[in-house]
Amino acid sequence: MAVNDSCPNAYAGGRLFVDVTPMLASHASREMVLNNLGQSDPLIKDALMTVIERGDFIKPLPNDKKEQSAVKSKEAIPPAGSQAQLKIDPTIVSDLIQRSQTSIEALKQNIQTKSGADLLNFILEDIQQLKEMLSDPQSMGVIMAAQDASSWINEKMSEWLGEKNAADTLAQSVPNNITSEMGLALLDVADLIRPYPEVIEYLQHVKNDNFLDELVEFEGGKETRDAIIAFLDKYGMRCAGEIDITRTRWSEKPTTLVPLILGNIKNCEPNESLRKFEQGRRVALKKEQELLERLKLLPDGEQRAKETKQRIDFIRNFSGFREYPKYAMVNRYFVYKQALLTEAEQLVQAGVIHEKEDIYYLTFEELREGVLTKKLDDRIISKRKDEYKLFEKLTPPRVITSDGEIIAGQYKRENLPADALVGLPVSSGVIEGKARVILNMEDADLEDGDILVTSFTDPSWTPLFVSIKGLVTEVGGLMTHGAVIAREYGLPSVVGVENATKLIKDGQRIRVNGTEGYIEIL
Repeated sequence: MAVNDSCPNAYAGGRLFVDVTPMLASHASREMVLNNLGQSDPLIKDALMTVIERGDFIKPLPNDKKEQSAVKSKEAIPPAGSQAQLKIDPTIVSDLIQRSQTSIEALKQNIQTKSGADLLNFILEDIQQLKEMLSDPQSMGVIMAAQDASSWINEKMSEWLGEKNAADTLAQSVPNNITSEMGLALLDVADLIRPYPEVIEYLQHVKNDNFLDELVEFEGGKETRDAIIAFLDKYGMRCAGEIDITRTRWSEKPTTLVPLILGNIKNCEPNESLRKFEQGRRVALKKEQELLERLKLLPDGEQRAKETKQRIDFIRNFSGFREYPKYAMVNRYFVYKQALLTEAEQLVQAGVIHEKEDIYYLTFEELREGVLTKKLDDRIISKRKDEYKLFEKLTPPRVITSDGEIIAGQYKRENLPADALVGLPVSSGVIEGKARVILNMEDADLEDGDILVTSFTDPSWTPLFVSIKGLVTEVGGLMTHGAVIAREYGLPSVVGVENATKLIKDGQRIRVNGTEGYIEIL
């Protein structure tokens, strides 16, 4: 996040910063930006408030009152797909998913006929289609309806029943969550391998990515290979930091999955995926019944229960879709990547670049120019490789001004235990256990009952969630992937904990309070 007066987006240290100055300069949009950021990351909001309140920030725009009036009139109209316009129809989500899958299959077919400049032009055109799908009003409406329903439930259940974060429990084991389904699917892969000791022994010593072909030599090896390949067909485009198209995908390095599978065999009982999902579904249903029964005892109880039931249905039917658009986007990215690497091989053979991965250090336009002219400047690639190594070591700030000043936010909370580490509560419950500080998913060697402490998680970390009892991250917000999956799996979780991986030592016993948002080192 950048406070800057020169450009809408700015790059620093290899990261993209968004300039929020124009939005903060207007009272109308300022309130909206601060409220939205406050929900997702309170530290960003507090840092921006620090900038605004110290008095040297730019003055509001002269037409601010007109703009504020226009914003309010727009707010009076429900956005397309909002709760006011959506019906509780589960087929809406399945239709959106089917539409996306059909589009991806068409992309896979059509891109095979493209090469050279035609390929790059084709990808640029398809990216426009991707943008349209990501901003589809119905898709956005489904996500916002679930999010608004969760906020309404938490606010009203606290006000009416004194029940805190009730939506966390109601969101357990919702259907159509592609990311949580992925974690459960890898449990099923472990179940298939479990009866074959030779395969398990072999997997414990796997070093190279040819292991899938070598598996057939063992009893159960063919079944194991088929199960892993089926998993990769659906989820192999995922990886840590998957938003970066250059990152190595699971399909490109399937050994990444081996420790996760072995961990599932060690830590989980057979049929754990079905049991875990059913347990979460029963907990959510029980919480729903309990809330509705208590509400009916209040004045206007029937009406309150009716309104609450409607919001619960939005959560149960729609909140799982929150994870799908990114899955669809990463699917397309992997199709682009495979096609571009094939094109890069042509450049290697023509002597334009030394290795196909050199294209990772070029802009799209530079690559297009190289494909057209069969010429590239080696020095650009070499310089960017050096810069990347440097930038990798940097920790980006949440907020930085155009003068380069870094503003750190603070949590404004009281009545916390002494020496507690403060963060954002994103999944309710209190759990004690052994902290496992893990910075690289491939290094994970978890025991049942461990609490995962890491810098951040993305969908690729989800298979680890089936083996842990709680989650702590340094970065994250209420609707980031780790928080969404933690709620669905019923894992107490606190995110946005500054320097958690440094302050918490691997192996320490900790208590995670996902209801109030803090961690105690025991």
